[in-house]
Amino acid sequence: MDGAGAGKNLSDLGICRMSSGPIIGIDLGTTHSLVGVMDAGFVVLVPDTDGRRLLPSIVSWQNGEAPPLVGYPAKRARSLAPERTILSAKRLMGRRWSDLAETEKTMDARLVTDAKGLTLIELPLVDGPKRVSAPEVAAELLRELANRASRYLETQVSKVVITVPAYFNDAQRQATKEAGESAGLEVVRILSEPTAAALAYGMDRHHKQARIAVYDLGGGTFDCSILELNEGVFQVLATSGNTLLGGDDLDQAVYAVLWQELPGEVRDSLHASARARLKEEVELAKIRLSTQEEAEIEIPFLTPLYSFRRILTRLELEDLARPLLEKTRRHCLRALQDAGLRPEDLKEVLLVGGQTRMPLVRSLVKEWLGHEPNISLDPDEAVARGATIQAGILSGAMQNMVLLDITPLSLGIETFGGLMNVIIPRNSTLPTKAGELFTNAADGQRLMKIRVLQGERELARDNWFLGELDLEFQPGPRATARIGVQFELDADGILHVLARDTVTLQEKRVGLRSVVDVTDEKVGQMVSESVEHALEDMQERQWIESELKARRLMELTRKALSQAGENAGAERIIPVETALLQMQAAMDQKGLAELKSSMKNLDEASKPLAQWLMDQATEAMLKRKGVL
Repeated sequence: MDGAGAGKNLSDLGICRMSSGPIIGIDLGTTHSLVGVMDAGFVVLVPDTDGRRLLPSIVSWQNGEAPPLVGYPAKRARSLAPERTILSAKRLMGRRWSDLAETEKTMDARLVTDAKGLTLIELPLVDGPKRVSAPEVAAELLRELANRASRYLETQVSKVVITVPAYFNDAQRQATKEAGESAGLEVVRILSEPTAAALAYGMDRHHKQARIAVYDLGGGTFDCSILELNEGVFQVLATSGNTLLGGDDLDQAVYAVLWQELPGEVRDSLHASARARLKEEVELAKIRLSTQEEAEIEIPFLTPLYSFRRILTRLELEDLARPLLEKTRRHCLRALQDAGLRPEDLKEVLLVGGQTRMPLVRSLVKEWLGHEPNISLDPDEAVARGATIQAGILSGAMQNMVLLDITPLSLGIETFGGLMNVIIPRNSTLPTKAGELFTNAADGQRLMKIRVLQGERELARDNWFLGELDLEFQPGPRATARIGVQFELDADGILHVLARDTVTLQEKRVGLRSVVDVTDEKVGQMVSESVEHALEDMQERQWIESELKARRLMELTRKALSQAGENAGAERIIPVETALLQMQAAMDQKGLAELKSSMKNLDEASKPLAQWLMDQATEAMLKRKGVL
């Protein structure tokens, strides 16, 4: 979400108020990016002054006061200053240092971490090292694309729809939004790439009802999504993918083979710019092999005394690609399984991403998903076209499509211990309904106070309080009450809460204000805080849950000791009392690992006592029946 995880996740499209002024659509890609505008009802992908629609997603920082190079100028600078040139920044979006694989930490540009554990890119400039974040790199790309659109439309554009992989989580989506804001843009929608692709391919025009698979293999990310189309409404039934799998990985696999073929003395003397030249040639050869059986890689004077020449065949490339593509197969099967479908239930299979030009990819996708892939659109451009169509819908330029609204933040109630229990998760499509069964936390409890919350934090106190209601029920022992709580979100975003005692059928209802009409700033702040405090929030939640469990265990153990009295013998009682003291000490010190360990110790120490009590109960029962 993930931000967008697998399962019955729905589309991130939503009904929106019409917006004044042009809205542009941007596909912020790992390898290339594009921008589109609506012009007289048609999608126009805006080219640069040389007529090129694709913008290489590369930014190169210069020494001095000069602004960074973006796109093709940065690509040319790669071999001259690889340590100051950043590629594939999308793979770093919203990701902490601890999340990165070791291979990612060895990019041409040096990666470092800040005090908060966030990943930064350190650039060695003559006036001292400069640290930039992935959103800052993305902002340079977005600014360049927005300037393209402004020149084409002859008016300043400030509103944008940006696409992201369906498998991007909240942190990655928020980082993308931050990049747009840093570029001076208002991000009116973060759109999932498979939904954009379905819009671009015109699935709404070709089918009234259909289930569609979108296989999206780009430069740095992969996901397979299953969409359902019903009378112009798209819903994402399931998605599965990997934000660290793409064409870049195949490039690296080829590069690794060629690197090992270099003479040892060449490898030892090869400097960064020469390695960058080799990587560029590998990528170009891979592209040529989509239409050729073999490609020549030739680099004169890779070192002053060594020139490189190698013929790379399509068969060699496919052998290296198969292990990577096999990983995508597992995600395709997972998405189908989560959607409850089989390949024969699909109507169309769409290909998105430049790596799907590879003939092996197309043949394998046909084998796995049971349909000849639809390749009627340029796979590099499909997502950008969809983003532009979405921008047209939001601006009012296109009004022939129904879109579903979503709840921007999770909805739930406060449970015992001050925790947030989510009932309707973030990004659920409206209208929706969900509920859970709850019970009493204490003996003799006769009233349940249901506090309704909205937000993404683990603890109730850190989320927004929306309202509350009280429900009385018959008092009884702990965990005997059965109270059903149901949330229903209507099409207008009004939350209706129902609490019902399933024994007496006594119930209470309350209608709360719209929970959808929340500003982007507040949503962004809540999501950002949930990411920033994710580790400490989870640790505190684990502590509270463990403490509640420990207190219940201590209560039951003390009851058992009281029941046993001195008759159980010191050999059974003393170990239990010692374990109880250890558990109390762990609770006083608030040590989670120590508390969990003490709970295990108490469980082991109390087994002889529990067995003795069981034997005593059995003996008493047999005596009552006259057996003994």
